[in-house]
Amino acid sequence: MTTPESEHETKEGFIRGLGLLDSTMIVAGSMIGSGIFIVSADIARQVGSPGWLLVVWLITGALTVVGALSYGELAAMMPKAGGQYVYLREAYSPFWGFLYGWTLFLVIQTATIAAVAVGFGRYSGILFPWISETNYIIPPIRFGSSSYAISLSTAQLVGVLMIFFLTWTNTRGLKLGKLIQNTFTFAKTGSLVALILLGLIVGLFWHPEIAAANFGDLWTVRGTLQDVGGGLTAAVGFGLFVGICVAQTNSLFSSDAWNNITFTAGEVIDPKRNIPLSLAFGTGLVITLYLLANVAYLVTLKFEAIQTVPSDRVASATAEVIFPGIGAFIMAIAFVISTFGCNNGLILAGARASYAMAKDGLFFKRASGLNKFHVPAWGLVIQGIWSAFYVLPRTVKVDDKGVVSYGNLYGDLLTYVISAALIFYILTIVGIFVLRRKQPDAERPYKAFGYPVIPALYCVGAAVILAVLFIYQTTVTWPGLLIVLTGVPVYFVWKRSAAPEPAS
Repeated sequence: MTTPESEHETKEGFIRGLGLLDSTMIVAGSMIGSGIFIVSADIARQVGSPGWLLVVWLITGALTVVGALSYGELAAMMPKAGGQYVYLREAYSPFWGFLYGWTLFLVIQTATIAAVAVGFGRYSGILFPWISETNYIIPPIRFGSSSYAISLSTAQLVGVLMIFFLTWTNTRGLKLGKLIQNTFTFAKTGSLVALILLGLIVGLFWHPEIAAANFGDLWTVRGTLQDVGGGLTAAVGFGLFVGICVAQTNSLFSSDAWNNITFTAGEVIDPKRNIPLSLAFGTGLVITLYLLANVAYLVTLKFEAIQTVPSDRVASATAEVIFPGIGAFIMAIAFVISTFGCNNGLILAGARASYAMAKDGLFFKRASGLNKFHVPAWGLVIQGIWSAFYVLPRTVKVDDKGVVSYGNLYGDLLTYVISAALIFYILTIVGIFVLRRKQPDAERPYKAFGYPVIPALYCVGAAVILAVLFIYQTTVTWPGLLIVLTGVPVYFVWKRSAAPEPAS
């Protein structure tokens, strides 16, 4: 009697239980979090017109889909747990793979999990008022005269509990993890589709003057403009170019995490086929929804209103147009569903990268093992503890009148590493060229779309965005490189103290 392919155990001990639908849900579910509901307000201030707002999302869509289609070659060539860490290790050296894996664990994955968890807590407060960022269990404790503090509000507590709960459920095995992922991804995708359809219907038929104002004058720069660096704004031509590049930090971050499916390659059924397909289907679906969501915003809200909407909650403002008086409540439910599903995907996938590093002797040894449910439980626990820690530290700001306000440390860290993450994306796609030369005879069931032109164009476009960020957003980009460089001494310490496990 043969065992169904979905129940096959790999040599490493993983269970191949993720089909094409499951893999696509991980791609889409990890991408759709909180960003699409809020970042369009900031982008609108950076580029200054409806047309350029859509252009920013089109550029992000092109970069995301091309990146995913390019990664498909590497995923089909090396269908192993660890994904992008493995690709960089094989293309360059273990050192470069580790720098990515270290940055992923230190900030990219864990701080994102924290951010999504706090967003979950914040919007839960609309449904349950006792959950609030100002309802403190432990009031902010400031570290001397520094700009940092630590606190525990009810919203932070809910965020921490969410991280611990999803970490626990994912230690119970892949079947439960993918059930949660599929359920919540379907739910939040349906919510986003409903917002788009209702927004288009209400906007076009009940408020046609708004659509006429925005789409009848797509390119004129107007309203509240943001300084995008060096005193430049979208009011001048070069400032508009800089603004489009700087705006990518918002739209690309909202579209990020599509590569998470590569971390779980050891658990995907027929990974040489299903990972490239899930990357294409998942990113294509999400980018299409993101573009349509922005169209829905533009037919329900005047552009100047998008720029100035309170707390940047553009989707909530659109929902208020559709459902006057209860729109914010409805969007809070959608937001809670979206963030819960997003964090499940991030938590499920992230520990697989740590597992691959640990197998190479470059991470905590216990993270290299699987529990009785065939998942890297210790990797999940370590990731969960570090993510939960990020929920607690606060940044402190004092205005000219002496009024103190509190931010979140993870927000600054994520801003810093966006440029670093883009560097790793470029390096990984350049790795396709490197591996074609280093391993010309390796099996490549899928080859990068449009190679070599399309992957090369991705690298050029991303490099231009990076250059602009480093020149005009210096204070929030260079720290990202310093975070990456903290991995250099750690790499050599781990390399000397621990030998990799023998290949099975």
